[in-house]
Amino acid sequence: MRRRGPGVEHGRVTETITGLSMSLPEVLVLLGAFALVAARWLPPAARRPVTIGAGAVLVASATVLGVVGIRWQLLPVLAGAALASAFALPPLLRRRTGRPAWRARWWLALPGSLACAGLITMGPVAAWAFPVPEFPEPSGGFAVGTRVVQWTDPLRPESFTADPDDRRTVVAQLWYPAQKSPAGTRRAQYLGRTEQEARTVAEALADGVGLPGFLVDGVPRARSRAVVDAPVAGGGERFPVVLFSPGSGGVRTQNTAWAEELASHGYLVAALDHPYDSAVVVLADGRTIRTTTASSGDRDRDEELAAGWTAVRAADLGFVLTQLERLDRGETADPLTGRLDTGRAAVAGHSLGGAAALQAARQDRRFDAVVDLDGYPHGPTATALEQPALALTQEIAAGTDPRYLPRLTDALEHSTATSYRLAVPGAGHLTFMDGPLYLPPVPSIVGTLGRTESPRVVAGATLAFLDAVLRGRPGDPAETLRAYGKVCTVSPSGARRGTSRPEAGGELRG
Repeated sequence: MRRRGPGVEHGRVTETITGLSMSLPEVLVLLGAFALVAARWLPPAARRPVTIGAGAVLVASATVLGVVGIRWQLLPVLAGAALASAFALPPLLRRRTGRPAWRARWWLALPGSLACAGLITMGPVAAWAFPVPEFPEPSGGFAVGTRVVQWTDPLRPESFTADPDDRRTVVAQLWYPAQKSPAGTRRAQYLGRTEQEARTVAEALADGVGLPGFLVDGVPRARSRAVVDAPVAGGGERFPVVLFSPGSGGVRTQNTAWAEELASHGYLVAALDHPYDSAVVVLADGRTIRTTTASSGDRDRDEELAAGWTAVRAADLGFVLTQLERLDRGETADPLTGRLDTGRAAVAGHSLGGAAALQAARQDRRFDAVVDLDGYPHGPTATALEQPALALTQEIAAGTDPRYLPRLTDALEHSTATSYRLAVPGAGHLTFMDGPLYLPPVPSIVGTLGRTESPRVVAGATLAFLDAVLRGRPGDPAETLRAYGKVCTVSPSGARRGTSRPEAGGELRG
């Protein structure tokens, strides 16, 4: 079996085996446990060596896992192994002392063996449902580097606190085209700068959706495809800039696979944490800021709240673009100085972040394009967009919020540039972030595209659009986007040209 996948803090010994979502020691524990159960049903000559060998493998592998950390998915495996040992070892000990060995008749032993096998089987099933995420290899020509930056806006008070001297601080993670690192170079920790930060973030994300934190204990073990502080790619090419805002309660790393794919194709991606709105933000000095935003349950009040949060996020996006401009000009020494093409900038976001991206583009003409990943537009839409926009959505169905499509269509039609709505077949709301890589493949949660196809489709459609509008790739973007789903083109006049059949909840007119 070929080993690959995200390494963890303790090195190659805990890398996952492709397709199993389990590390080598975990697989050995699993095989040892099954062997203990099977030993009861082997011929007498094989029973003793198999039992002893399986026990030795179990003890050695469990010891390794005790050092590097045992995931909860292994607990039923160990419980099944312990139960099987209670029946397998006593006969061997009796033989050694000369006492006659007693064995239960097969019809008495069968229920116990089945119960043990059922417990053990729960382990790989749970590991498959809640795996250590394995990030796809970026398909572009560049390796990917990453680092985290933090900026404070001295001119903007922090609206989420009562302290009049508190100023708005934003944490951003940059992914950029990099030089190829030597083989074996350690890749970036997912969800945080350290595993401890990653665990803090994972627990906050789980708490935000009402899940016990232990269910996603594999996520902080993951490493992405980028290398921290990797040297910037050579050649002097200037990279278009893409700013990203996460969903409500989301975090800057929630679209890491998407960001790494864009960076491998020559883009600089800056994803933001929004303090007091993101699930949790760990600042450079170690302070931890948890979310204080929450819906009220009243539709009108919630819309008012969301509009306010969207406005703060939009201001954060504009502020970070300013900081990137200063960085490119060399106002502070930085490896990216002179390499950022901030004159070709896009703003993107998922869910509430998509609404913030649309709002930021209305307010800040420095942004040249908008990508809305399944975001409901909040705030005023009367001001016309002057930039082309791409809105990726789930397929509109009977259960979709009836306000969503009219609101999104209104936002796109208030535009002086051609925009596109792409309905992705099989997508769920969490298809548009990293969720499919580590959440159970339940259609209502992550859609039906799967762990491999979900990031490929979302990043591929984004690249097709950005390459056309920022890099001037020839051809009709709608033709390229059609490979990823059902496209509706919204012309500057407001007329919509559909490229597929009408969908429930809205009409595509052509």
